[in-house]
Amino acid sequence: MSASGLVVWMTGLSGSGKSTLAHKLCDKLKKEDIRAVILDGDTLRAGLNKDLGFSDDDRKENIRRTAEVAKLLSHNGIVVIAALITPFQSLRDLAKDVIGDEYFEVFIHASLETCEKRDVKGLYKKARTGALSSFTGISSGFEPPLNPDLIIHTEQLNESESLESLYAAVSGRIYL
Repeated sequence: MSASGLVVWMTGLSGSGKSTLAHKLCDKLKKEDIRAVILDGDTLRAGLNKDLGFSDDDRKENIRRTAEVAKLLSHNGIVVIAALITPFQSLRDLAKDVIGDEYFEVFIHASLETCEKRDVKGLYKKARTGALSSFTGISSGFEPPLNPDLIIHTEQLNESESLESLYAAVSGRIYL
């Protein structure tokens, strides 16, 4: 069986579980001999998008660049797992417009309170003290997706259950 390209666009607050699930999904797909790659927001901002800040224009350019790369990869039969906060519906619409039919939106849902408790990087604490400005969920807003293809409630499902839900939805889209 061959697999087609797909862009799994994972959106949610910092600490919701996007990166963890992205890595688990990528590993699982590779074990199935499916070509997969992760485009993680933190990694992209350390390289490709290191010239961008968090202004509205810079956020838009960050998403546009990432979507263009994801589209190129998916058109070559690769499953792209994009794990980016993507806080506004307009940004997710931009990504979908760039990527087209291969766009599959997944909302990794966890409350702000839960994400703050999971704050392994200490970002929420820095944002609460004013050391970080324009931090999503604290000093900058987050609009939940209007109509995602899948919602995974990481407060209600454990990591294995979340992965199985994600894998089932994605695998149903990539096999021809």
